[in-house]
Amino acid sequence: MTSRILYTICLSLLSMCTVNGMTLEEKDQLRLQVIDMFKHGYNSYMKHAFPADELMPLSCKGRYRGSEPSRGDMDDALGNFSLTLVDSLDTLAVIGMFDEFEHAVRQVIQYVSFDRDVIVSVFETNIRMIGGLLGGHTCAKYIHERHPSRLSWYRDELLVLAHDLGIRLLPAFNTTSGLPLPRVNLRHGIDLTLSKSDQERFTCTACAGTLILEWATLSRLTGNHLFEQYADRAMSYLWERRHRQSNLMGTILNVHSGDWIVRESGIGAGIDSYYEYLFKAYVLLGEKNNDYLSRFEEHYSSIMSYVQRGVAMVNVHMHQPYRSTKNHMDALLAFWPGLQVMAGDIKSAIEMHEMLYQVVQKHKFLPEAFTTDYGIHWKSHPLRPEFVESTYFLYKATGDPHYLEVGRTILTNLEEHTRVPCGYAALSDVSTVQKEDRMDSFVLAETFKYLYLLFDSTPHRYIDIDQFLFTTEAHLLPLNLLLFNINDTLKTEFNRLTLKSIEQYEPRNVSMSERLNERKAKSYQCPAMDDQFQSHQYKENLRQNVRGNQDMTEAITAASKSIEKRNNNASKRRLTAVEFSSDDPVHIIQLKEMGIQLQPLPDGQIQLIHIASTAQSINDAEDGLHFMQEMIDLMKHTNANENSRAHRTPLSVIPVSIPSSKIAFNFPVSTAQFGKQLHATQGIFAQLYVVQPFSACSQILFTPHVHSRVGIIRRGDCMFIDKARSLEHANAIGGIVIDHNLSLTSSTGSIFSMTGDGNNNVHIPLVLMFKDEAFQLLHLLSKQPDLIIYIGDGNYLAESFYAQIDYIESLVDASKRINRRWIYGQRELIGEKKQCLIIPEKLIRFETRIKQYVHHTNNKSSSETSSNATIDTYRAALDRLIKSVSSDDEQIPSSNSTQQSHNKLHEIVTDSKNEP
Repeated sequence: MTSRILYTICLSLLSMCTVNGMTLEEKDQLRLQVIDMFKHGYNSYMKHAFPADELMPLSCKGRYRGSEPSRGDMDDALGNFSLTLVDSLDTLAVIGMFDEFEHAVRQVIQYVSFDRDVIVSVFETNIRMIGGLLGGHTCAKYIHERHPSRLSWYRDELLVLAHDLGIRLLPAFNTTSGLPLPRVNLRHGIDLTLSKSDQERFTCTACAGTLILEWATLSRLTGNHLFEQYADRAMSYLWERRHRQSNLMGTILNVHSGDWIVRESGIGAGIDSYYEYLFKAYVLLGEKNNDYLSRFEEHYSSIMSYVQRGVAMVNVHMHQPYRSTKNHMDALLAFWPGLQVMAGDIKSAIEMHEMLYQVVQKHKFLPEAFTTDYGIHWKSHPLRPEFVESTYFLYKATGDPHYLEVGRTILTNLEEHTRVPCGYAALSDVSTVQKEDRMDSFVLAETFKYLYLLFDSTPHRYIDIDQFLFTTEAHLLPLNLLLFNINDTLKTEFNRLTLKSIEQYEPRNVSMSERLNERKAKSYQCPAMDDQFQSHQYKENLRQNVRGNQDMTEAITAASKSIEKRNNNASKRRLTAVEFSSDDPVHIIQLKEMGIQLQPLPDGQIQLIHIASTAQSINDAEDGLHFMQEMIDLMKHTNANENSRAHRTPLSVIPVSIPSSKIAFNFPVSTAQFGKQLHATQGIFAQLYVVQPFSACSQILFTPHVHSRVGIIRRGDCMFIDKARSLEHANAIGGIVIDHNLSLTSSTGSIFSMTGDGNNNVHIPLVLMFKDEAFQLLHLLSKQPDLIIYIGDGNYLAESFYAQIDYIESLVDASKRINRRWIYGQRELIGEKKQCLIIPEKLIRFETRIKQYVHHTNNKSSSETSSNATIDTYRAALDRLIKSVSSDDEQIPSSNSTQQSHNKLHEIVTDSKNEP
């Protein structure tokens, strides 16, 4: 039995209960009311806004991209391609408005074009436009098959449009990781210069992981395998970037390197639909090379272990999952109970949904963000569909009339508080019910669609919903992708375009039949329903457990009780040495229960002492002994690694952008046991910034100046790994710790390795520089604020330069980079003659410095070529710098800039020359 049939059975078998508590007449009346509400919103859009992307319901006009004041990233969903009409196509079909659907299809074919010079979001354009076109195409074929008199003129035009739009989004995948860039120009593709900027090189997990359903469907229907191949590659890369211990995902990452930028993990904004598409990809596609289902199950287990707190779902650190990052949740996570229903965890779905319903009852709507004590954190509400979606799936799974009453509450609140003469208006403040001149396309595409399906007693009357899978935008994709054939003429054209796109994006000629035949189905057991679920009273008892809790994180649910019981039966889980983090208060408590005390040492390390008599019980004392033995074994392994590292070439910090200097500076540095390792591999190039506060033991100030630079910090006040975490949180790409001990030098002292705390969750390199070398580096920085340095193995300096030359070009002169655009796989150099004369000149000077170092690398080191007098001259400078920056940590004004920081540094170093 295939996965799609099992998916249908899993939902259908659970919905055979008769409606109790609401008559069929009442239910049908609510269904008709939803149709009336949808017509009011849809007709208002067609009358006042079409062909604009969105309706402005308070102004009674359309919102065109560029004609209204910019709303920032929110406008990236708009492309002047009649977004709301395309997004609403399959809703018209689902609720049986056949005449309007057929007219809407004609309007899309006549007016919608993608040959526009506009930059759009790849994520939003995919789920709304490609999804809407595929949903409309699917419904058109489905309706014509059952009603031959309708759409007899249709020739797959919507599929042609979807294919054209997909081709225009393909340039976004021109990255080394395979993750798509967040935005693309529909006419010109990707601006390679802009793609390296912070705004364009970072993407969210959901943005990169919410393509596979639409793109696989597009590949299967058109024969162009590139769409599915690229979407699957992005999903696989994301899976590889998960934290291997917690199996959690972060929220934002670099599309080029794959490095995590934001390591918060949850199920809400920025990550939600990635989990949804993992499970639904298995339902739609089965297993292809990678097992989507097993990935989802790994993630789901971790989410329920770390992210769930009571009935709340809080954000945590992906690398330290016991540490929460905020005490509020965003409204997008309301989709989760619906996904839990599909995955078979009905009990947890009931409880979380009830928590969300308590928030709705308190505020009439689900605020954009709300606290764990049911308060408002962000007060807006754009008429989102996620809570309605989960309500629909829970009713479909349980048949419980409670969810019909929930739907009635939602419907009533929408009608009373958001209806205006020209549609439905979002709320800017749920507490005052203040309206906003905004009606997003998802209101018609999702909110009203799920409300209609909730109250529809005849699901097979128009569209057999059980034959389709919903995308994250509630668009309908057929569970059987082979049902919809295309005509021979169109098939020939698609084959031609496929060969053309393969030549542009995939040099290897991959067999089409191999790609389509390599899929294999995997059976998935439908979740077994206990007899107790047939009783509505049992489900009411589950909801009752949630009600009355002042803090949702403290709610003791039936689901959590069963998990606790299962864990207790399997024996109490003990903290392991590998998991231990010294800054996790929960871990400290667990150590204390086992009779283990933690004592910090002066050198920044920690010492563990086990006193069995202080443990809570004999068993806890034995656990403490096991933990201590694990820690000893772990340290032995760490020391063994360090012994092997001792024979490696020491790392260096090499200033490489010093004009007219005859000295090839090479500052030897100590390395860290944690973080990115740079031995026997390419190093990193970057500019420097003196961090505030100088110790980096608390939150770093002025993070925009630290971003993508190497932070200079001083030793002391906290552990090395804590400093590295602070730098990484500020988006630095590395750190140089300055030692304050005058008795230690690179010539008289030993290069040692900085230790961590046993929890290696740092991904940037950290090095320690002795004070003598620091004098010289800071002096160079005071003279040249845009100084570029290299950190790594000196033997790999030249190799690193040529491998990273594009990145170094942006460091040398960010304002005059060559402007390149991708136009369907071809590069067009704009202003090449004028700019290429400037850039290579600076790169040549930079390359000269690289060669200079290589020439001197076998001669004396920089510390030998620099006189002792020079060192003495700048020794007082560093002392004064440390004293000055330390005392000014909390006094530097917020207007501080990088240039001001370097001016201050230059002043300190210059003044020190007059000191004895």
